[in-house]
Amino acid sequence: MKQATLCLLVKRNPESNEIAEVCLAMKKRGFGEHKWNGVGGKLHEGETHEEAIAREAQEEIGVILRDFHKVAVLSFMFKDHPDWGQQVHTYICEQWLNEPTESEEMKPAWFKLTDIPYNEMWWDDRIWMPRVFSGEKLQGDFWFEGDDKLVDQKIEVVEKFKS
Repeated sequence: MKQATLCLLVKRNPESNEIAEVCLAMKKRGFGEHKWNGVGGKLHEGETHEEAIAREAQEEIGVILRDFHKVAVLSFMFKDHPDWGQQVHTYICEQWLNEPTESEEMKPAWFKLTDIPYNEMWWDDRIWMPRVFSGEKLQGDFWFEGDDKLVDQKIEVVEKFKS
């Protein structure tokens, strides 16, 4: 299974310390085109997940990550496209340098947690994303038919990640 990364930049409410906003980016080309998502992608040979997420954030939206931590390891399987399968190591970042800027691949925007455009995202995002925003660490598997029809899922809260 291919290894990949995903990073969600977040801003906290200074009064409650709860996550108040998230930076998502509209994918402009390639896999996931026209969907909002975090930034990330495949690992280069010899690269760690942490090195990959730092590289991808800089390439896709021009930010340099400073404080990020893993919140989920999610596996995605596609019945009709077995070669699309990937295990995605997902991070939340709370400190970075530079403001997110548009690239050839991604167009970033900030959303309040109450305004996340789930209807323009991968279907599974509405299942796991609110849970990581509330502080849970998750390990999960999602099975799709076609390009984006979620047909099954298994998700669990973990203290440590298996992989």
